[in-house]
Amino acid sequence: MHFSDILKLSLRMFRARTMRTLLTILGMSIGIAAILFLVSLGYGLQETLLQRITTSDALATLDISEDQTKGAIINQESIDTIRDLPGVTATIPAVRVRGQGKFGDITLDLDTLGSSATFLRLENIKTLSGTLLSTDPNTIVITSGIAKTFGKSPEEMIGKDFALTLFLPVEGEAGKTATAGPKTFQIVGVVETEENIAYFSLDDFPAANTGRFQALKVKAETADQTTPIRDKILALGFSVSSISDTISQANKVFSAIQIILMAFGLVALFVSAIGMFNTMTIALLERTEEIGIMRSIGASKSSISLMFIVEATLMGFLGSLVGVLLGWFGGKVCNSLLNFIATRFGGTSVSLFSTPAWFILVVVAFGSVVGLFTGLFPARQASRIDPLDALRYK
Repeated sequence: MHFSDILKLSLRMFRARTMRTLLTILGMSIGIAAILFLVSLGYGLQETLLQRITTSDALATLDISEDQTKGAIINQESIDTIRDLPGVTATIPAVRVRGQGKFGDITLDLDTLGSSATFLRLENIKTLSGTLLSTDPNTIVITSGIAKTFGKSPEEMIGKDFALTLFLPVEGEAGKTATAGPKTFQIVGVVETEENIAYFSLDDFPAANTGRFQALKVKAETADQTTPIRDKILALGFSVSSISDTISQANKVFSAIQIILMAFGLVALFVSAIGMFNTMTIALLERTEEIGIMRSIGASKSSISLMFIVEATLMGFLGSLVGVLLGWFGGKVCNSLLNFIATRFGGTSVSLFSTPAWFILVVVAFGSVVGLFTGLFPARQASRIDPLDALRYK
């Protein structure tokens, strides 16, 4: 028999048992849709998280911290040494000390970070209201936690005066601090966090620059150059971390989550495959006499087997296509509902579902292979039927 004849005979069942075939394809599509929906959710969550914690500049930036056990401290001399390393385009030091803020008649103990607007951008800090540190002198950025403590909204704090006092550690005298300030700043931005932190420019508070820093950001020309620069800084005794480390760990976690989600989808697909196998088995019983006639007029065993395999593979393929559409549509509907609820409660819209094109192709191929396997046993049984027994079968 030609393959075109086998294909026509396989498709004939789609017309002869239309409802049963459609229900079988629907069952297969639900399993595929479950896989696509759950894995797309995993990819969407991963992309959303990474987009929020990374920028192109952040990927090319290293965070340097002191390691006093190795005698590595961040001062102007070590900064100059690091700045001269090949591939380094910028070094941005920061001072982190305790302080005290005063707004009106209320004072508040808080943490402070003195650096520059570039440091805040590389930290991926985003303002809830106003802007980051501007070029205007004596400006400061506070957190929404500070605004809340003073009983004001972020918008109400913009443009207001804020007095800041710093408690600077005294070199060589552990636990002893020296007071600097108070100095009055104008609030230009509010960052969304419940922590009490004030961000100021070191240029506006020279007393805070004692020559010793608690943090340092090193920016490379490209993200690819961070690895050799990291190795050289580690050799100087400093501790080095970067956002790429966080991304690597996050990718590992999300890979595990996607496998778990896919496992849930595979359970649904397994149930669907059982339904398809049952359909093919019933088709074998219904077509026993037909098989006997075909064998009597010269159809080979391989042609009979191929007829069942093609029929099962076609149902798997069509079920995969419909399943992809159902999974994609389900993700869109779910994403719209969640974003509607989020925006109603003051949140922002995000895309929680993402489906790579390669994954769609893999799912369709996988569904077709599952369909093929469900047809193997009925095909093998059909090829073994004796023509005389088949003709007597009622």
